[in-house]
Amino acid sequence: MTAERASTGMPGLDEVLDGLRLGDNVVLNVDHIEEYRLFVEPYVACAIAARRPVIYMRFGSHAPLLQPQEGLTIHEFDPKAGFESFAVRIRALITEAGRGAFYVFDSLSDLLSAWATDQMVGNFFWVTCPYLFELDTIAYFALIRDRHSLKTIARIRDTTQVLLDVLTDEGRIHVHPLKVWQRHSPTMFLPHLMDGEQFIPLADSYHATRLLSRFAPSTPDTARRHLDHWYRLFLQAEELAEAGNDSEQYRDMVRHLCRHMMGQDERMLALARETFSLDDLLAVKARMIGTGFIGGKAVGMLLARDILLSAPDFDWSEHLEPHDSFFVGSNVYYTYIVHNGFWPLYARQKTPEGYFEAAAELRAKMLEGSFPEDIRVGFQQMLEYYGQYPIIVRSSSLLEDGFGNAFAGKYDSFFCVNQGSPEQRLAQLEDAVRRIYASAMSEDALAYRRQRGLEHLDEQMALLVQRVSGTYRGHWYFPELAGVGVSYNTFVWDKDMDPRAGMLRLVLGLGTRAVDRVEGDYPRLVALDAPLKRPHKGLEDARRFLQRDVDLLDISSNAVETVSLLKLANSATDLPLDLFATRDEEITRRLEERGRKGQKAWLLTFDQLLSETPFCETMQRLLKTLEKAYDYPVDVEFTVNFSTGDRPRINVVQCRPLQTRGERQRVEFPQDLDDRDLLLRSEGNFMGGNASLPLKQIIWVDPQGYSRLPLSDKYEVARLVGRLNRRIRRAEEPTLLMGPGRWGSSTPALGVPISFAEINNMAALAEVAFSSEGLMPELSFGSHFFQDLVEADIFYLALFPEARGVFFNETWVQNQPNALEGMMPASSRFKSVVKIIRVDQGPLQLLADVVSQRLLCTLP
Repeated sequence: MTAERASTGMPGLDEVLDGLRLGDNVVLNVDHIEEYRLFVEPYVACAIAARRPVIYMRFGSHAPLLQPQEGLTIHEFDPKAGFESFAVRIRALITEAGRGAFYVFDSLSDLLSAWATDQMVGNFFWVTCPYLFELDTIAYFALIRDRHSLKTIARIRDTTQVLLDVLTDEGRIHVHPLKVWQRHSPTMFLPHLMDGEQFIPLADSYHATRLLSRFAPSTPDTARRHLDHWYRLFLQAEELAEAGNDSEQYRDMVRHLCRHMMGQDERMLALARETFSLDDLLAVKARMIGTGFIGGKAVGMLLARDILLSAPDFDWSEHLEPHDSFFVGSNVYYTYIVHNGFWPLYARQKTPEGYFEAAAELRAKMLEGSFPEDIRVGFQQMLEYYGQYPIIVRSSSLLEDGFGNAFAGKYDSFFCVNQGSPEQRLAQLEDAVRRIYASAMSEDALAYRRQRGLEHLDEQMALLVQRVSGTYRGHWYFPELAGVGVSYNTFVWDKDMDPRAGMLRLVLGLGTRAVDRVEGDYPRLVALDAPLKRPHKGLEDARRFLQRDVDLLDISSNAVETVSLLKLANSATDLPLDLFATRDEEITRRLEERGRKGQKAWLLTFDQLLSETPFCETMQRLLKTLEKAYDYPVDVEFTVNFSTGDRPRINVVQCRPLQTRGERQRVEFPQDLDDRDLLLRSEGNFMGGNASLPLKQIIWVDPQGYSRLPLSDKYEVARLVGRLNRRIRRAEEPTLLMGPGRWGSSTPALGVPISFAEINNMAALAEVAFSSEGLMPELSFGSHFFQDLVEADIFYLALFPEARGVFFNETWVQNQPNALEGMMPASSRFKSVVKIIRVDQGPLQLLADVVSQRLLCTLP
């Protein structure tokens, strides 16, 4: 900082403060905005006269402090757009203005109406003031007295260079300097009476005491005034809740709290306002750490529970497991970034050039940060409540799980087995939080946001902390069942099924195997109107499409573990396997032949559960009750435990609007086609509703060529597909991507290990079975992978060329010229594995009809 001086525009005040210095941030604590204006106008007039660039940051709800005039630039902001957008845009304008600019900011207190909490006002000042100081600017700010907590005032005092208390007594204005950085005089920090252009110090104790005592805290309400605005708001809510819910003031408070806690998705907000009472909202607040939004995932879970428990036609209290979740407010995310000094890098990540590049650096830094002490205390108290029960820390971002944007699997969630000393358990929790925060900067998440036009919106990361539903069985802990349920089944695999009946994706143990595509394992897909019908009809070895391994929490290793069903079945003797599985007599006999007598093998079919209990009926009722309230199909994650008695207890851990393309228009199939006119033909095994897609390009990964590649080259093929994907202009060259096994597998032996960001420009995706090498598709409807496909409007099909009724014209594919070498000369060594087929003589036509379950792709 230079020592160059400037004027306040008030000679007497200049004398008191020894003038202003470039780099000064000047904060005035006032009773009314008009008191602030008295100091702003002469400061601006003097700066304009001195030919200084003067910028007015206009965002308050109060009348403008300054009118348009020559030499003044006015920028307007809407703080209701969110802290991130507001603070990042202001920083960008400060950067653009450069060194030596003079600023006036509207009253910081007006930000409370948009952000509801002092914490974020303090965060804004903490990230803005040092940057202004660094650029040798002078900036004026105002606070309205008694609107802010002592903690916020202390943060601002610590950060600013000049803090002035403006006191009006019987019409006379006094200025009491509380902080003037690097300046001092015998009378500088006395109150000064404004008398014309002079500021006269109150040099005698009588007048000083008389003035200051009038502004000193002395009423019983003082402690309440010194609370954060957030906590005062909830004290008012408590008073209204006690008074009853029949007043307009009560309803206004519900609307107000929903806006500050439940997010910005208007359809979700409307549902929240209709569903939640003040008691509901106060119960959430009682279990919050920090302030701000609780995020989409938490909102969906709470809405689902309230909707079910208030349903008039069914007593859900006898079927639902209670919850005791905690919520880490979204403002903790920003506070973590500010507290650790990451904000300049965070702001750079918001620029087009820094979107991916700065994110990688920020992601690494976020894994190493520390938490403010008050947040750590909140974490500790939460862990004391849960004791040593396992918990799961789940992302619950502002944009997550709303209408149109599921963010399925884009952000991380982590199980904390929660064993060890209190210090070890706290360290484990804090590490999980850091990793979830860092996942907001993952390439997949950023690509998803950009593809959906969300990169400029606030994406605050709240957290939902839940007790893991389940039972201790020896040193293992897990729920008996977990899964995903959808109220509308766009993946009906039989023409007699009704999509409106819904579907489940069901597993034994933790739900990780239901939401993710897991190598070598298959969840049970259950059409709720035909629960015993399997989607793998026509395949010779249906036994392979079963769950063989179980994810659970191992208390002794303090980690998530995968255990074979065989081991679990012969260890956890109290597990009701008769309800979930059938005896595998063939494997049991083989075990006996090998000397492992007494061990029993099971096939996890769930047939008895589905056919002999009311489970399917109950789950369908649950899904339809939520669908009716949402007025939209829903996607639910759940667990089920039978250990509480005869009746199973369902825990709804997540609920969101189902991203679905629906049935679409009627599809007309051409007549009199034979196989020479087709690229492929199949019955069922597709997702994406009715379709009539013209295709101008095919990217084909040859199964035999791929299976012969070394491991490193299989990964390189995935990267090559990603590079091709980035070059595709979907509207101009709709592309079908075809390859062996499971796209996106983390095990290259089972499929091409791409990330979703590497296929997001495709029009259609085909997984082709190549059974001789174990490269088999997974019909993953209901998984995170499926959500990605639906949201990106990518049609999916699983092709089993060896199955009856299926045709694939591989000869045509092999005979087409390969455009890879011309497009990607550096990757020409893969031309025997990856083929690009351009269809210049007219598009292929991919046709699919949900009702008849027909699918075919015609040649040009």
